Amino acid sequence: MTSHVIAFAAGAVVAVLAAVVTGGFVVRWWRQWTHRAAMRVHRRHGARIDRFKFAAREEVIARLLDDPAIRDAARTHAAAHGGTEEEAMARARGYLEEMVPEFSLWLYYRFGLAVAEALLRLLFRVEVVNKRPGAVANLPRDAVVIYLMNHRSNADYVLAGYALAGQVAISYAVGEWARVFPLEYLFKAFGAYFVRRRYREPLYHVVLGRYVGLITRNGVTQGIFPEGGLSRDGRFRPPKIGLLDHILGAARDPERDMRVFVVPVAINYDRVLEDRSLLRELHAEEGHRPPPKLVQFGIVLWYVAWNVLRIVARRWKRHGDAVIVVGEPVSLAPWFEGVRGRHGADFAQLSRDVRLREVQGLAGDMMQRIGALMPVPAVPLVCAALQTLDAPYVGRERLLEHVDHLRETLADSGAELVAPDEPTDALVDRALALLWIRRAVVRDRGGVAVLPRGRELVSYYANSIAHLLGDLEPAVRSRDILPVYEVVDL
Repeated sequence: MTSHVIAFAAGAVVAVLAAVVTGGFVVRWWRQWTHRAAMRVHRRHGARIDRFKFAAREEVIARLLDDPAIRDAARTHAAAHGGTEEEAMARARGYLEEMVPEFSLWLYYRFGLAVAEALLRLLFRVEVVNKRPGAVANLPRDAVVIYLMNHRSNADYVLAGYALAGQVAISYAVGEWARVFPLEYLFKAFGAYFVRRRYREPLYHVVLGRYVGLITRNGVTQGIFPEGGLSRDGRFRPPKIGLLDHILGAARDPERDMRVFVVPVAINYDRVLEDRSLLRELHAEEGHRPPPKLVQFGIVLWYVAWNVLRIVARRWKRHGDAVIVVGEPVSLAPWFEGVRGRHGADFAQLSRDVRLREVQGLAGDMMQRIGALMPVPAVPLVCAALQTLDAPYVGRERLLEHVDHLRETLADSGAELVAPDEPTDALVDRALALLWIRRAVVRDRGGVAVLPRGRELVSYYANSIAHLLGDLEPAVRSRDILPVYEVVDL
């Protein structure tokens, strides 16, 4: 009996060892295969990849946990909350595990890019406009590049990643909305790091600042949305500067000033997938009671089911254009020099209040640059025309004439018109068809009328380009019936 037990135990040990060896071999083989496959795809796209993105996640976390600034913040946190320093450091580790990604080149290019292209092509006609092709590729290899983008939709992450795939594998600062299965793991594999919005704990902000500083100093290209959230009414939201301050903090060494560049990026759509939800949130901010979560979930479920049925029935139509305009890189060296000239000290030596005022001014300037790049698709253009024609019913000829005038005005100002060579009547018909599907307008052969429930939607899309219309901007704003919060003047 004993010999049988010993033989069984020996067999079990051999089986476990074989499984471990085989498993290790399979893991090594999988990593090597995916790396070779990713490098083939990467060479085909020719994008620059920051070496630090391949740093092992645990090594990055360990490096930051040894950071004196984080240890000091942990001691302060422990003293303030009556805990031990070990408990505070465990809390800091939790923040880092939540924050630090584990980039996969294979997932980014082989899977992520393919899925992004498939989804975007299904939903939109995608147009990518690069104001200066090759400009980022010609920057110094040690350049610190920051992409600043306006935030219209959660699809912005996908659209920008797809548009920039041939230039760079970008690391996003992503809000906590994406920390659900399986999005959390996908975003981390794509190199994104998570940021808690409106979270005030000092220890968290020290950890976030040290992490952002570390990746910035190591040249990781980042993409951030200065507005800090989606636009609820179509206008730009006031820029939030906390993350930008952390990034610039890594460039406080004068030796790095010369290699920091900002690339402004403007995004606009014929249809923002979340537009109705965003309008409901805007009214909730004004004190109106939002629909119950179950009702909102039902709306989303109905939207998905309805569009799946349309695809199956071969009646699917795309939602118009999704357009992204990538501006020229802007060197921050003159800005750093201007800060020295105004205050007689380097950026690093300024008090916090003075430093934040300077960063706020920089963010405002960048938002103006983004606003100047804003593309003008058909639906926002026609919505702006309807807003500026103060009439319950607009005749077709009058609308065509007004849209034609707006196109000329925008072209003269250098705005990025979508389909500038398309005849005005075809452009208007295309936009009205998309608005009619949304039940925002009714139309007949003689003209078009905005439905009462559609006026907010028309205002929302008109607001995205109102700042480009010059003397006609007040007319758009005067018909705007949306609740108004503080906006950035452009």
